[in-house]
Amino acid sequence: MDAIVDVITDLFIRTDTRDWEGVKKLFAPEVAFDMGQPAKMTPQQIVDAWKTGLAPIEQIHHQAGNFKVNVRGDEADAFCYGIAFHYRKTTSGQNTRTFVGSYEFKLRRAGSDWKITAFKFNLKFIDGNVNLEE
Repeated sequence: MDAIVDVITDLFIRTDTRDWEGVKKLFAPEVAFDMGQPAKMTPQQIVDAWKTGLAPIEQIHHQAGNFKVNVRGDEADAFCYGIAFHYRKTTSGQNTRTFVGSYEFKLRRAGSDWKITAFKFNLKFIDGNVNLEE
């Protein structure tokens, strides 16, 4: 179970530090990806979308907790709560945006590593400057 939580935590930390090569290595070659619009994506497509979408944001901070993990041999399901803070200095002084929700993951063992095969974010609410990029 700890190995699964480590992969998910690593995903959030590597995203926050914009370690895009490290992010790619955490995903399987094809991922069922859903942040509001379900799609099958490659790790490169996910990274390209995040890299572009987060480019205007000066600081990113993910916090995750309340992990629930179910391991079945070489496959696992994981759930956690998540909060993502985005910061960008704006002329309005409304410099932050907060996403609050939960994540659902599926992972598969690949040798000694676990790879994310499915990623879903369930948004509960957004607070702050929703147009932070503008």
